[in-house]
Amino acid sequence: MSESNPTQAPRHPRGEDEVAELCRDLIRIDTSNYGNNDGPGERAAAEYVAEKLAEVGLEPQIFESARGRASTVARIEGEDPSRPALLIHGHTDVVPANADDWTHHPFSGEIADGCVWGRGAVDMKDMDAMTLAVVRDRLRSGRRPPRDIVLAFLADEEAGGVYGAHHLVDHHPGLFEGVSEAIGEVGGFSFTVNEQLRLYLVQTAEKGIQWMRLTVDGTAGHGSMVNKDNAITELCDAVARLGRHKFPVRVTKSVRHFLDELSDAFGVELDPEDMDSTLERLGGIAKLIGATFSNTAQPTMLGAGYKVNVIPGQAVAHVDGRFLPGHEEEFSAELDRILGPRIKREFVHRDKAVETDFDGALVEAMQSSLVAEDPIARAVPYTLSGGTDAKSFSELGIRCFGFAPLQLPPDLDFAGMFHGVDERVPVDGLKFGVRVLDRFLDAC
Repeated sequence: MSESNPTQAPRHPRGEDEVAELCRDLIRIDTSNYGNNDGPGERAAAEYVAEKLAEVGLEPQIFESARGRASTVARIEGEDPSRPALLIHGHTDVVPANADDWTHHPFSGEIADGCVWGRGAVDMKDMDAMTLAVVRDRLRSGRRPPRDIVLAFLADEEAGGVYGAHHLVDHHPGLFEGVSEAIGEVGGFSFTVNEQLRLYLVQTAEKGIQWMRLTVDGTAGHGSMVNKDNAITELCDAVARLGRHKFPVRVTKSVRHFLDELSDAFGVELDPEDMDSTLERLGGIAKLIGATFSNTAQPTMLGAGYKVNVIPGQAVAHVDGRFLPGHEEEFSAELDRILGPRIKREFVHRDKAVETDFDGALVEAMQSSLVAEDPIARAVPYTLSGGTDAKSFSELGIRCFGFAPLQLPPDLDFAGMFHGVDERVPVDGLKFGVRVLDRFLDAC
Protein backbone atom coordinates (compact mmCIF):
# COMPACT_ATOMS: atom_id res chain seq x y z
CA MET A 1 0.00 0.00 0.00
CA SER A 2 1.43 3.38 -0.95
CA GLU A 3 1.53 6.22 1.55
CA SER A 4 1.51 9.96 0.97
CA ASN A 5 4.43 12.07 2.11
CA PRO A 6 3.60 13.12 5.68
CA THR A 7 5.24 16.51 5.00
CA GLN A 8 2.54 17.56 2.52
CA ALA A 9 1.34 21.12 3.01
CA PRO A 10 -1.56 21.34 5.47
CA ARG A 11 -4.97 21.78 3.94
CA HIS A 12 -7.55 24.19 5.31
CA PRO A 13 -10.76 23.82 3.31
CA ARG A 14 -13.43 26.35 4.19
CA GLY A 15 -15.69 23.45 5.08
CA GLU A 16 -13.87 23.34 8.41
CA ASP A 17 -15.49 26.66 9.28
CA GLU A 18 -19.05 25.40 9.00
CA VAL A 19 -18.91 21.71 9.85
CA ALA A 20 -19.69 22.18 13.55
CA GLU A 21 -22.70 24.40 12.77
CA LEU A 22 -23.98 21.91 10.20
CA CYS A 23 -23.68 19.15 12.79
CA ARG A 24 -25.51 21.28 15.39
CA ASP A 25 -28.30 22.10 12.95
CA LEU A 26 -28.83 18.43 12.13
CA ILE A 27 -28.84 17.41 15.80
CA ARG A 28 -31.51 20.04 16.54
CA ILE A 29 -33.83 18.32 14.06
CA ASP A 30 -35.42 15.51 16.09
CA THR A 31 -35.40 12.44 13.87
CA SER A 32 -35.92 9.84 16.61
CA ASN A 33 -36.68 6.40 15.19
CA TYR A 34 -38.74 4.25 17.56
CA GLY A 35 -38.74 1.32 15.18
CA ASN A 36 -42.53 1.26 14.79
CA ASN A 37 -42.94 4.06 12.22
CA ASP A 38 -44.33 6.24 15.00
CA GLY A 39 -41.71 8.97 15.32
CA PRO A 40 -41.23 12.42 13.79
CA GLY A 41 -39.63 10.94 10.68
CA GLU A 42 -36.76 12.34 8.67
CA ARG A 43 -38.59 14.72 6.33
CA ALA A 44 -37.34 17.89 8.02
CA ALA A 45 -33.75 16.64 7.92
CA ALA A 46 -34.12 15.58 4.28
CA GLU A 47 -35.34 19.06 3.38
CA TYR A 48 -32.50 20.70 5.32
CA VAL A 49 -29.91 18.57 3.49
CA ALA A 50 -31.56 19.24 0.13
CA GLU A 51 -31.49 22.99 0.79
CA LYS A 52 -27.77 22.91 1.68
CA LEU A 53 -26.96 20.96 -1.47
CA ALA A 54 -29.12 23.15 -3.70
CA GLU A 55 -27.35 26.27 -2.40
CA VAL A 56 -24.15 25.09 -4.14
CA GLY A 57 -25.74 24.14 -7.44
CA LEU A 58 -26.81 20.51 -7.03
CA GLU A 59 -30.27 19.20 -7.86
CA PRO A 60 -31.11 16.93 -4.91
CA GLN A 61 -34.16 14.68 -4.93
CA ILE A 62 -36.23 13.77 -1.89
CA PHE A 63 -37.80 10.31 -1.81
CA GLU A 64 -40.56 9.65 0.71
CA SER A 65 -41.22 5.94 1.26
CA ALA A 66 -43.99 6.55 3.80
CA ARG A 67 -45.41 9.64 5.42
CA GLY A 68 -42.48 11.60 6.84
CA ARG A 69 -39.91 8.88 6.05
CA ALA A 70 -37.70 10.73 3.61
CA SER A 71 -34.23 10.35 2.08
CA THR A 72 -32.23 12.84 -0.02
CA VAL A 73 -30.08 11.81 -2.99
CA ALA A 74 -27.88 13.91 -5.30
CA ARG A 75 -25.16 13.21 -7.87
CA ILE A 76 -22.03 15.29 -8.46
CA GLU A 77 -20.56 14.99 -11.94
CA GLY A 78 -16.88 14.13 -11.84
CA GLU A 79 -14.07 15.10 -14.17
CA ASP A 80 -14.10 11.64 -15.76
CA PRO A 81 -17.69 10.35 -16.00
CA SER A 82 -16.44 7.16 -17.65
CA ARG A 83 -15.03 6.01 -14.31
CA PRO A 84 -17.22 4.07 -11.84
CA ALA A 85 -18.93 6.35 -9.33
CA LEU A 86 -18.41 6.52 -5.55
CA LEU A 87 -21.34 6.51 -3.13
CA ILE A 88 -21.12 8.45 0.15
CA HIS A 89 -24.06 7.50 2.35
CA GLY A 90 -25.23 8.50 5.79
CA HIS A 91 -28.46 8.20 7.73
CA THR A 92 -30.33 11.07 9.34
CA ASP A 93 -32.46 9.10 11.82
CA VAL A 94 -31.31 8.56 15.41
CA VAL A 95 -32.30 6.36 18.30
CA PRO A 96 -34.50 8.02 20.96
CA ALA A 97 -33.02 9.84 23.94
CA ASN A 98 -34.35 10.71 27.42
CA ALA A 99 -33.37 14.32 28.10
CA ASP A 100 -33.42 13.81 31.90
CA ASP A 101 -30.41 11.50 31.61
CA TRP A 102 -28.20 13.94 29.70
CA THR A 103 -25.79 16.66 30.82
CA HIS A 104 -26.88 18.77 27.83
CA HIS A 105 -30.23 18.36 26.10
CA PRO A 106 -29.87 15.65 23.44
CA PHE A 107 -31.46 17.81 20.73
CA SER A 108 -29.77 21.11 21.59
CA GLY A 109 -26.53 20.69 19.62
CA GLU A 110 -24.74 22.35 22.53
CA ILE A 111 -21.01 23.04 22.19
CA ALA A 112 -19.21 22.38 25.49
CA ASP A 113 -15.77 21.13 26.47
CA GLY A 114 -14.67 21.28 22.85
CA CYS A 115 -17.42 18.91 21.67
CA VAL A 116 -20.76 19.07 19.89
CA TRP A 117 -23.24 17.29 22.16
CA GLY A 118 -26.47 15.60 21.17
CA ARG A 119 -28.20 12.52 19.85
CA GLY A 120 -26.60 11.69 16.53
CA ALA A 121 -23.28 13.40 17.25
CA VAL A 122 -21.44 10.19 16.35
CA ASP A 123 -24.31 8.10 14.95
CA MET A 124 -24.19 9.64 12.46
CA LYS A 125 -24.95 13.29 11.96
CA ASP A 126 -21.24 14.00 12.34
CA MET A 127 -20.51 12.23 9.04
CA ASP A 128 -23.56 13.84 7.44
CA ALA A 129 -22.18 17.24 8.45
CA MET A 130 -18.64 16.44 7.28
CA THR A 131 -19.96 15.28 3.92
CA LEU A 132 -22.07 18.41 3.50
CA ALA A 133 -19.16 20.64 4.53
CA VAL A 134 -16.72 19.04 2.08
CA VAL A 135 -19.15 18.98 -0.82
CA ARG A 136 -20.29 22.56 -0.28
CA ASP A 137 -16.71 23.82 -0.10
CA ARG A 138 -15.62 21.95 -3.22
CA LEU A 139 -18.58 23.09 -5.29
CA ARG A 140 -18.29 26.70 -4.13
CA SER A 141 -14.64 26.71 -5.22
CA GLY A 142 -15.27 24.82 -8.47
CA ARG A 143 -13.29 21.72 -7.51
CA ARG A 144 -14.95 18.74 -9.14
CA PRO A 145 -14.08 15.25 -7.92
CA PRO A 146 -12.15 12.90 -10.23
CA ARG A 147 -15.24 10.71 -10.69
CA ASP A 148 -18.99 10.96 -10.11
CA ILE A 149 -20.07 11.08 -6.47
CA VAL A 150 -23.53 9.96 -5.39
CA LEU A 151 -24.68 11.41 -2.07
CA ALA A 152 -27.39 9.62 -0.10
CA PHE A 153 -28.77 10.90 3.22
CA LEU A 154 -31.06 8.13 4.34
CA ALA A 155 -34.06 7.39 6.52
CA ASP A 156 -34.60 4.48 8.89
CA GLU A 157 -31.13 2.98 9.27
CA GLU A 158 -31.69 2.54 13.00
CA ALA A 159 -34.59 0.15 12.31
CA GLY A 160 -33.00 -1.80 9.47
CA GLY A 161 -33.37 0.66 6.58
CA VAL A 162 -36.73 -0.61 5.33
CA TYR A 163 -37.96 2.96 4.72
CA GLY A 164 -34.55 4.23 3.61
CA ALA A 165 -31.74 2.36 1.88
CA HIS A 166 -33.71 -0.81 1.23
CA HIS A 167 -36.55 1.23 -0.28
CA LEU A 168 -34.22 3.12 -2.63
CA VAL A 169 -32.36 0.00 -3.72
CA ASP A 170 -35.61 -1.88 -4.37
CA HIS A 171 -37.58 0.92 -6.04
CA HIS A 172 -35.01 3.42 -7.38
CA PRO A 173 -31.87 1.43 -8.22
CA GLY A 174 -31.10 3.76 -11.14
CA LEU A 175 -29.97 6.37 -8.62
CA PHE A 176 -26.88 4.25 -8.04
CA GLU A 177 -26.11 3.41 -11.65
CA GLY A 178 -22.39 3.03 -12.22
CA VAL A 179 -21.50 3.03 -8.51
CA SER A 180 -18.78 0.51 -7.69
CA GLU A 181 -17.70 1.51 -4.17
CA ALA A 182 -19.16 3.25 -1.15
CA ILE A 183 -18.13 4.76 2.17
CA GLY A 184 -20.39 5.17 5.17
CA GLU A 185 -20.44 5.08 8.95
CA VAL A 186 -18.56 3.46 11.85
CA GLY A 187 -15.07 3.48 10.39
CA GLY A 188 -12.08 5.77 10.05
CA PHE A 189 -11.97 6.65 13.76
CA SER A 190 -8.66 6.64 15.60
CA PHE A 191 -7.22 4.38 18.29
CA THR A 192 -3.95 5.66 19.74
CA VAL A 193 -1.43 2.88 20.40
CA ASN A 194 1.49 5.12 21.41
CA GLU A 195 3.23 8.35 20.42
CA GLN A 196 4.48 6.76 17.20
CA LEU A 197 1.34 4.97 16.02
CA ARG A 198 -2.34 5.74 15.70
CA LEU A 199 -4.58 3.12 14.12
CA TYR A 200 -7.64 4.18 12.13
CA LEU A 201 -10.19 1.38 11.99
CA VAL A 202 -11.85 1.03 8.58
CA GLN A 203 -14.92 -1.17 8.50
CA THR A 204 -14.65 -3.91 5.88
CA ALA A 205 -17.24 -6.30 7.31
CA GLU A 206 -20.32 -6.29 9.47
CA LYS A 207 -22.35 -8.97 11.13
CA GLY A 208 -25.72 -10.06 9.80
CA ILE A 209 -28.97 -9.44 11.64
CA GLN A 210 -31.61 -11.77 12.98
CA TRP A 211 -34.03 -9.77 15.12
CA MET A 212 -36.37 -12.44 16.43
CA ARG A 213 -39.64 -12.86 18.27
CA LEU A 214 -39.74 -15.94 20.49
CA THR A 215 -43.16 -17.30 21.39
CA VAL A 216 -44.23 -20.19 23.60
CA ASP A 217 -47.77 -21.37 24.25
CA GLY A 218 -48.82 -22.83 27.58
CA THR A 219 -51.95 -23.58 29.54
CA ALA A 220 -53.83 -20.56 30.86
CA GLY A 221 -55.29 -20.74 34.34
CA HIS A 222 -55.80 -19.24 37.78
CA GLY A 223 -52.69 -17.84 39.41
CA SER A 224 -53.47 -19.56 42.72
CA MET A 225 -53.26 -23.05 41.23
CA VAL A 226 -50.31 -25.26 40.36
CA ASN A 227 -49.54 -25.11 36.67
CA LYS A 228 -46.87 -27.32 35.16
CA ASP A 229 -47.37 -25.81 31.69
CA ASN A 230 -46.70 -22.15 32.46
CA ALA A 231 -45.68 -20.31 29.28
CA ILE A 232 -43.72 -17.70 31.24
CA THR A 233 -41.63 -20.31 33.01
CA GLU A 234 -40.89 -22.14 29.78
CA LEU A 235 -39.92 -18.95 27.96
CA CYS A 236 -37.79 -17.61 30.79
CA ASP A 237 -35.84 -20.86 30.98
CA ALA A 238 -35.13 -20.68 27.24
CA VAL A 239 -34.21 -16.99 27.29
CA ALA A 240 -31.89 -17.53 30.24
CA ARG A 241 -30.13 -20.37 28.43
CA LEU A 242 -29.69 -18.19 25.38
CA GLY A 243 -28.53 -15.13 27.31
CA ARG A 244 -25.85 -17.12 29.13
CA HIS A 245 -24.68 -19.10 26.12
CA LYS A 246 -21.12 -18.50 24.95
CA PHE A 247 -20.93 -18.93 21.19
CA PRO A 248 -17.66 -20.38 19.87
CA VAL A 249 -14.92 -18.13 18.49
CA ARG A 250 -14.92 -17.87 14.71
CA VAL A 251 -12.02 -15.96 13.14
CA THR A 252 -13.24 -14.50 9.85
CA LYS A 253 -11.03 -12.95 7.17
CA SER A 254 -11.46 -9.38 8.41
CA VAL A 255 -11.02 -10.38 12.05
CA ARG A 256 -7.82 -12.25 11.19
CA HIS A 257 -6.46 -9.21 9.36
CA PHE A 258 -7.35 -6.97 12.30
CA LEU A 259 -5.67 -9.29 14.81
CA ASP A 260 -2.53 -9.44 12.66
CA GLU A 261 -2.37 -5.63 12.52
CA LEU A 262 -2.98 -5.44 16.26
CA SER A 263 -0.26 -8.02 16.96
CA ASP A 264 2.18 -5.95 14.91
CA ALA A 265 1.15 -2.72 16.65
CA PHE A 266 1.60 -4.13 20.15
CA GLY A 267 4.51 -6.40 19.31
CA VAL A 268 2.84 -9.49 20.77
CA GLU A 269 1.06 -12.50 19.32
CA LEU A 270 -2.66 -12.30 20.03
CA ASP A 271 -4.60 -15.48 20.59
CA PRO A 272 -8.22 -15.32 19.32
CA GLU A 273 -9.15 -17.96 21.90
CA ASP A 274 -7.98 -15.60 24.67
CA MET A 275 -10.08 -12.58 23.89
CA ASP A 276 -10.00 -11.13 27.40
CA SER A 277 -6.29 -10.27 27.16
CA THR A 278 -6.76 -8.91 23.63
CA LEU A 279 -9.67 -6.68 24.57
CA GLU A 280 -7.85 -5.32 27.61
CA ARG A 281 -5.45 -3.62 25.21
CA LEU A 282 -8.23 -1.90 23.26
CA GLY A 283 -9.65 0.36 25.94
CA GLY A 284 -12.90 2.05 24.90
CA ILE A 285 -13.14 0.41 21.47
CA ALA A 286 -13.27 -3.04 23.07
CA LYS A 287 -17.06 -2.68 23.12
CA LEU A 288 -17.09 -2.38 19.34
CA ILE A 289 -14.58 -5.16 18.76
CA GLY A 290 -15.50 -7.65 21.47
CA ALA A 291 -18.56 -9.04 19.72
CA THR A 292 -16.84 -9.65 16.39
CA PHE A 293 -15.14 -12.90 17.35
CA SER A 294 -18.35 -14.91 17.57
CA ASN A 295 -22.04 -14.92 16.80
CA THR A 296 -24.19 -13.30 19.50
CA ALA A 297 -27.80 -13.37 20.68
CA GLN A 298 -28.98 -10.93 23.32
CA PRO A 299 -32.50 -11.03 24.83
CA THR A 300 -33.88 -7.48 24.77
CA MET A 301 -37.65 -7.60 25.48
CA LEU A 302 -40.10 -9.76 27.47
CA GLY A 303 -43.88 -9.73 27.55
CA ALA A 304 -46.68 -11.88 28.98
CA GLY A 305 -49.90 -11.69 30.95
CA TYR A 306 -52.45 -9.01 31.74
CA LYS A 307 -53.45 -9.62 35.37
CA VAL A 308 -51.57 -10.74 38.45
CA ASN A 309 -53.85 -13.69 39.25
CA VAL A 310 -54.10 -15.02 35.68
CA ILE A 311 -51.53 -17.41 34.21
CA PRO A 312 -51.30 -16.38 30.55
CA GLY A 313 -51.55 -18.85 27.72
CA GLN A 314 -48.66 -17.28 25.83
CA ALA A 315 -45.36 -15.52 26.53
CA VAL A 316 -43.19 -13.55 24.10
CA ALA A 317 -39.57 -12.38 24.05
CA HIS A 318 -37.46 -10.51 21.53
CA VAL A 319 -33.82 -11.23 20.78
CA ASP A 320 -31.16 -9.28 18.89
CA GLY A 321 -29.17 -11.92 17.03
CA ARG A 322 -26.01 -11.13 15.05
CA PHE A 323 -24.01 -13.58 12.97
CA LEU A 324 -20.57 -13.36 11.38
CA PRO A 325 -20.09 -13.44 7.60
CA GLY A 326 -20.43 -17.02 6.41
CA HIS A 327 -21.91 -18.31 9.65
CA GLU A 328 -25.68 -17.75 9.48
CA GLU A 329 -26.57 -21.40 8.98
CA GLU A 330 -24.45 -22.44 11.96
CA PHE A 331 -26.00 -19.63 14.02
CA SER A 332 -29.58 -20.66 13.26
CA ALA A 333 -28.90 -24.31 14.09
CA GLU A 334 -27.30 -23.35 17.39
CA LEU A 335 -30.22 -21.10 18.31
CA ASP A 336 -32.73 -23.89 17.75
CA ARG A 337 -30.68 -26.29 19.83
CA ILE A 338 -30.39 -23.84 22.74
CA LEU A 339 -34.04 -22.76 22.71
CA GLY A 340 -35.55 -26.22 22.38
CA PRO A 341 -38.52 -27.53 20.41
CA ARG A 342 -41.29 -25.65 22.22
CA ILE A 343 -40.03 -22.18 21.31
CA LYS A 344 -41.41 -20.72 18.11
CA ARG A 345 -38.82 -18.45 16.49
CA GLU A 346 -39.80 -15.91 13.81
CA PHE A 347 -37.98 -12.97 12.28
CA VAL A 348 -38.87 -9.36 13.05
CA HIS A 349 -36.07 -8.23 10.74
CA ARG A 350 -33.39 -10.21 8.97
CA ASP A 351 -30.45 -9.01 6.90
CA LYS A 352 -27.23 -10.48 5.61
CA ALA A 353 -23.66 -10.12 6.77
CA VAL A 354 -21.29 -8.32 4.40
CA GLU A 355 -17.52 -8.41 3.92
CA THR A 356 -15.04 -7.04 1.42
CA ASP A 357 -11.26 -7.20 1.04
CA PHE A 358 -9.02 -4.49 2.44
CA ASP A 359 -7.24 -3.66 -0.79
CA GLY A 360 -7.42 -1.58 -3.95
CA ALA A 361 -7.12 2.07 -4.92
CA LEU A 362 -9.90 3.23 -2.58
CA VAL A 363 -8.10 1.76 0.44
CA GLU A 364 -4.87 3.39 -0.70
CA ALA A 365 -6.73 6.71 -0.92
CA MET A 366 -7.95 6.27 2.67
CA GLN A 367 -4.44 5.58 3.90
CA SER A 368 -2.82 8.44 2.00
CA SER A 369 -5.44 10.99 3.08
CA LEU A 370 -5.09 9.95 6.73
CA VAL A 371 -1.29 10.07 6.71
CA ALA A 372 -1.32 13.50 5.07
CA GLU A 373 -3.22 14.86 8.09
CA ASP A 374 -1.75 12.55 10.75
CA PRO A 375 1.80 11.30 10.02
CA ILE A 376 1.51 8.42 12.54
CA ALA A 377 -1.72 7.10 11.02
CA ARG A 378 -2.18 3.53 9.84
CA ALA A 379 -5.47 2.34 8.38
CA VAL A 380 -6.49 -1.18 9.47
CA PRO A 381 -9.61 -3.24 8.67
CA TYR A 382 -12.11 -4.41 11.25
CA THR A 383 -15.53 -6.04 11.54
CA LEU A 384 -18.50 -4.12 12.95
CA SER A 385 -20.66 -5.98 15.44
CA GLY A 386 -23.73 -3.99 14.38
CA GLY A 387 -25.17 -3.27 10.96
CA THR A 388 -25.38 -0.35 8.54
CA ASP A 389 -26.99 0.59 5.24
CA ALA A 390 -24.05 -1.14 3.53
CA LYS A 391 -26.23 -4.27 3.63
CA SER A 392 -28.64 -2.67 1.17
CA PHE A 393 -26.04 -1.25 -1.19
CA SER A 394 -24.09 -4.49 -1.33
CA GLU A 395 -27.17 -5.96 -3.05
CA LEU A 396 -26.19 -3.81 -6.05
CA GLY A 397 -22.68 -5.26 -6.12
CA ILE A 398 -21.18 -2.20 -4.44
CA ARG A 399 -18.06 -2.68 -2.28
CA CYS A 400 -18.83 -0.98 1.01
CA PHE A 401 -16.45 0.44 3.61
CA GLY A 402 -16.99 2.29 6.87
CA PHE A 403 -14.91 5.46 6.56
CA ALA A 404 -16.06 8.50 8.54
CA PRO A 405 -12.64 9.81 9.62
CA LEU A 406 -12.27 11.20 13.14
CA GLN A 407 -9.12 11.79 15.17
CA LEU A 408 -10.21 11.22 18.76
CA PRO A 409 -8.70 11.93 22.18
CA PRO A 410 -7.28 8.67 23.57
CA ASP A 411 -9.44 8.91 26.69
CA LEU A 412 -12.78 9.41 24.89
CA ASP A 413 -15.15 6.44 25.24
CA PHE A 414 -16.07 6.53 21.57
CA ALA A 415 -17.85 3.17 21.51
CA GLY A 416 -19.94 4.27 24.50
CA MET A 417 -21.22 7.24 22.48
CA PHE A 418 -23.22 4.99 20.14
CA HIS A 419 -26.81 4.94 21.42
CA GLY A 420 -25.44 6.09 24.77
CA VAL A 421 -26.09 9.01 27.12
CA ASP A 422 -24.12 12.23 26.57
CA GLU A 423 -23.23 11.39 22.97
CA ARG A 424 -20.74 13.94 21.67
CA VAL A 425 -18.05 14.49 19.04
CA PRO A 426 -14.96 16.72 19.32
CA VAL A 427 -15.10 19.83 17.14
CA ASP A 428 -11.45 19.30 16.23
CA GLY A 429 -12.35 15.75 15.19
CA LEU A 430 -14.99 17.09 12.81
CA LYS A 431 -12.49 19.51 11.27
CA PHE A 432 -9.96 16.71 10.91
CA GLY A 433 -12.61 14.64 9.15
CA VAL A 434 -13.33 17.45 6.69
CA ARG A 435 -9.65 17.73 5.77
CA VAL A 436 -9.24 13.97 5.36
CA LEU A 437 -12.40 13.57 3.28
CA ASP A 438 -11.37 16.49 1.08
CA ARG A 439 -8.04 14.81 0.34
CA PHE A 440 -9.75 11.44 -0.04
CA LEU A 441 -12.05 12.73 -2.79
CA ASP A 442 -9.03 14.01 -4.71
CA ALA A 443 -7.21 10.70 -4.33
CA CYS A 444 -10.01 8.22 -5.01
